[in-house]
Amino acid sequence: MKGKYIYRGQDITLDVLMKIEHVVRILSEREGREFDDMYQDFLGSKTYAALKKMESLLWAESAEFIADEYDRETH
Repeated sequence: MKGKYIYRGQDITLDVLMKIEHVVRILSEREGREFDDMYQDFLGSKTYAALKKMESLLWAESAEFIADEYDRETH
């Protein structure tokens, strides 16, 4: 990650990082995979790319919704 995540002048970096951790934890439990392996796969996804774009507002959705989006993308 480079820099900070800023939305409307507010630093939401911690919020976004915690959301990513929660999403990956959900996905690793669903798929029965190690967290680190699932994290690497998530980083290469379109869902992760959208999550990093502040204007998409995907970061404001629930971790479960984001995990479902990843599942739709990959299955």
